[in-house]
Amino acid sequence: MATENNSPPSNQETTVSLQRSIYDPGYVNAMSHFYRGELGRIMVWRQRLDITTNWAITSSTAIITIAFSNPAVPHIIFFFNLAIVWVMLWIEARRYRFYDAFRARVRMLEAHFLVPMVMENRDMLQGEWKKLVCEDLILPCFKISKLEAIGRRLKRNYVFIFILILVAWITKIFLHAPAPVDSARGFYYALRVGHIPAWLVALVLIGTFISIIAITIYVSKKSSGEISEFGTHRSLWRI
Repeated sequence: MATENNSPPSNQETTVSLQRSIYDPGYVNAMSHFYRGELGRIMVWRQRLDITTNWAITSSTAIITIAFSNPAVPHIIFFFNLAIVWVMLWIEARRYRFYDAFRARVRMLEAHFLVPMVMENRDMLQGEWKKLVCEDLILPCFKISKLEAIGRRLKRNYVFIFILILVAWITKIFLHAPAPVDSARGFYYALRVGHIPAWLVALVLIGTFISIIAITIYVSKKSSGEISEFGTHRSLWRI
């Protein structure tokens, strides 16, 4: 009478079974569809980022055109331009955090699944990346703070929009001031519009651009961004 062998599988058998399951067609097919789905998500959020940037550019262009087409339009109109661009930046930073969260999953799959497949190296598939991806699927979370998201969008796009507004604002003051501006004191007095004192306009103007410069510099030092500009190195990868 034959006896049943109930002994646990050896380490060699377990390793062979694991290696077979890694390249199992069903598993690879599922992971491929998962990668395509996450890639589609980040493309949608990428398009939403472009929409808010276009809104900021379009509104700034319209306000600058109105300001210079009619000398009677006060330069304080650029204050509303700043407010609109700040709102667009805030909205875009929120959208960027969603984009970055899904991008992190795509990068995880590219680094820990596609690269080992391309290299045909099973040892590179080791690690807890599957556990991390599953945890993020169950309890999604943002990978960057709100301030870092604002700083990244400032550095990439919005800092140029704010610089354009600053140049247009100063040019408007010089061109359409009630009195010729021939000194720093004359420029300060030209900032006054109606019942709005000059110091308040100067405070808004200077404070806005100091904060923009400070956030951009701070985030540039704390974050490496999406793509490195200084070559490939493992320490630059946020994975």
